[in-house]
Amino acid sequence: MNTDEHLDGFFEWAVLVRNLSPNTVSAYRRDLIEAAGFIGDLVLSDSAELGQWLRHLSKQKQAPSTIARKLSSLRAFYSYLTAREIVTSSPAARLKPPARIYRMPHCISVKEVILLIEVWTGGDALSARNRTLLELAYGSGLREGELVSLTADRLSLEEGWVRPLGKGAGERMVPMSQPSVEWLGIYLDRWRASISGSHSGKTVFLTRNGNPLSRMTVWNIVRNSALKAGIASRIHPHTLRHSFATHLLEGGADLRVVQELLGHSDIRTTEIYTSVSRKRLSDAVKKYHPRGTGTW
Repeated sequence: MNTDEHLDGFFEWAVLVRNLSPNTVSAYRRDLIEAAGFIGDLVLSDSAELGQWLRHLSKQKQAPSTIARKLSSLRAFYSYLTAREIVTSSPAARLKPPARIYRMPHCISVKEVILLIEVWTGGDALSARNRTLLELAYGSGLREGELVSLTADRLSLEEGWVRPLGKGAGERMVPMSQPSVEWLGIYLDRWRASISGSHSGKTVFLTRNGNPLSRMTVWNIVRNSALKAGIASRIHPHTLRHSFATHLLEGGADLRVVQELLGHSDIRTTEIYTSVSRKRLSDAVKKYHPRGTGTW
């Protein structure tokens, strides 16, 4: 069998045996066909040839995350070949992906968060909805997807907990801030019924027509709130999640606790926020210390 036949067997196995999604199989197909176009016969290739392809991708300025994904596709293919004794070992096993570059998360100050949230006073249904949504986004660090999918049965106002449905249908228990509990009570008891309809179900946050909010609507609410508050920096829903995590760590919270609250499976993802905190300390020294770079 040639490489093309082995690739076809791998794709068929990925669908029928592994039950992988069409998107995942399509990504495997693109990556492996690209690799074969550069290397040639993948079945007969060695680590040196695979490494040469990875260096080629790097010279093309492809993102480290993209290169890491393509290496992962190679590893999956060689794992398949090894299991069927087509090759004796995987030439991709010892290859290391490029160091991942983490973008520093953008967060805003506690003062700015308060200004942003308090532009909504709750005088009508949409104002109360917006105030509640922002309180919960910052008070519990929820993603926009978790906010729009939130249903009433995932809330416990008496105990002050929310159970969001996170990435990959993962669930976690997150405590709510006192303002979040108070505003949820106001919105659910006084205002939600005025905009809900027979099609609204148990969804907490609704449009004026009773439909569940879209992610874009949440983005617009956050952006409009920032404009109303006079905050110049570009703010999106994840800014409130970033600020939630950063402010917790700056207040002395344990990194593992913040990991649990955010629902991160990998502690390294949460560690980005410690870099933000360290940068703020460094900036303060540079600005205010006599031997820093600030103006005195």
